[in-house]
Amino acid sequence: MSTPSSQRPSSPTTHLLYLHGFRSSPQSMKAQKVAARVAALHPGVTWWCPQLPPSPAEAIVRLEQGVRDWPRERMTVVGSSLGGFYARWLSLRRGCRAALLNPAVLPARDLVKYIGEQTSWHDPSDTFHFRPEFVDQLRSLEADIARESARQPAAAASLFAIVAQGDEVLDWREMQAFCQGGALRLLPGSDHAISDFDEHIDALFDFLSLAG
Repeated sequence: MSTPSSQRPSSPTTHLLYLHGFRSSPQSMKAQKVAARVAALHPGVTWWCPQLPPSPAEAIVRLEQGVRDWPRERMTVVGSSLGGFYARWLSLRRGCRAALLNPAVLPARDLVKYIGEQTSWHDPSDTFHFRPEFVDQLRSLEADIARESARQPAAAASLFAIVAQGDEVLDWREMQAFCQGGALRLLPGSDHAISDFDEHIDALFDFLSLAG
């Protein structure tokens, strides 16, 4: 699958940020596959996949500080689930491109039931406390996205999404609406983790248009 010219950036991506989902980590399957492909085929690209703190406010501060000196016209952010929500926020804030993988749309609504102690998927011994104020922080970010999306409508050149109709966690219709205007790869099945990611990684990399 080649990328239409309308989706190609004017400059290749030289800086790539990957954001994992809730209770996840840089050890996630998709993050690892993207990292390996970048290292093998695009070694000159700056790659960053940080472990995100449970606090959305702290996560946003860390991300903004981390990409502060990145060239916005040559950076792209990829995010999965809650990371997709953060990716959308950051792309609107920075004016950069974003690729969303089954993105969370209304995390304040969906994560309120997780208030309390939680464990990480990839290390059950790693626990954290998801606090009530984190829901309020997510609600504030949701308002930011709604406001900025109205000011900066998505286009195929700036936003790409992979959305699975078989997602058992998130509503694909909400995700589709969240990514309206962008280039959408709608999967008739699959699941929240996009277990068949190998079948779609070429489409993601076509959009990323990485340098070198």
